[in-house]
Amino acid sequence: MGTARSVVLPGPLALDGGTQLAPVTIAYETYGILAPDRGNAILVAHALTGDQHVASVHPRTGRPGWWHRMVGPGRPIDTDRWFVVCANVLGSCMGSSGPASAAADGRAFAMRFPVLTLRDMVRAQAMLLDHLGIGVLAAAVGGSMGGMQVLEWTATYPERVRAAVVIASAARHSAQNIAFHEVGRQAVMADPKWRGGDYYESDDPPAAGLAVARMAAHITYLSEAGLTEKFGRRLQKRPNSPEGAKRFGFDADFQVESYLRHQGISFVDRFDANSYLYITRAMDYFDLAEEHGGRLADAFRRSAARFCLVSFDTDWLYPTAESRTIVQALNAGGAATSFVELSSPFGHDAFLLDVPELDRVVGGFLGAAT
Repeated sequence: MGTARSVVLPGPLALDGGTQLAPVTIAYETYGILAPDRGNAILVAHALTGDQHVASVHPRTGRPGWWHRMVGPGRPIDTDRWFVVCANVLGSCMGSSGPASAAADGRAFAMRFPVLTLRDMVRAQAMLLDHLGIGVLAAAVGGSMGGMQVLEWTATYPERVRAAVVIASAARHSAQNIAFHEVGRQAVMADPKWRGGDYYESDDPPAAGLAVARMAAHITYLSEAGLTEKFGRRLQKRPNSPEGAKRFGFDADFQVESYLRHQGISFVDRFDANSYLYITRAMDYFDLAEEHGGRLADAFRRSAARFCLVSFDTDWLYPTAESRTIVQALNAGGAATSFVELSSPFGHDAFLLDVPELDRVVGGFLGAAT
């Protein structure tokens, strides 16, 4: 079981957008025991809609942590050995400073909250580790947006990361990624209940728009083969209706439609619409090569970290080619790098699901850490 905390960090935090944010609150959880020399700390970075509850019960949904199969005693990220820190990213909605936080006038920031980058989020994490007295990470580990944060860590704080695990990720957002995010943002902003972002006092958030955004995004997390195997063109079973009967209307006739609607509805119970806008925008701005003069290899020139990159053969959101681009840049920079493409039917979401080979790769890489 993790220990949940939050801390108001000394500020202000300088942001890439040219403004400053203060005060800065970061919510986080820790697992395991920090060694006397503080050398056994691992930072786990979460994905877009994740949070700090990596291996403990989520307080809103009552469900197990999003990576409970990876983090814990005797698991690949073994909390009997490692002290694990997972922080809710800046701009999110599970306790860290974000658009739902109170501004100086006592009202929620809403769209007055400054636009962020992933590098801003990493800077806030570094301030958290300073607060915890952790100078150097034994490893930083993350999948998807979490992997982007790990890459940013090795580039921005190369002396503070000894090992890096980057799973199903990329060094920048492609035009296709940006396009899908824009569809989601427009779905939120087209909802009349969004009210320009000022919906916090109404207790009536733009749930329909956020649900549609989640539905569209969720499709990108899956694979065609996985959807076909799980749902195919099967119709919903309904009481008092013949097996496989069409209703000739616009209710969820197909099982896949019902599944996506469920994903959208359940999402709005735990996430904030404005946070979705801010975090997707931060991901779209991410381009590690651009941050280093247009040459990705230069991002890793000063890093002495060991790298482990993992991709999945059915991930079309961040396909294997994206990981290979990072590997080539790391090799050009002389970094110690291992890379594997794993087979899975689950698409991008494979890093969150039951893929035993991923457990072996992560556990083996970290087990070799000194």
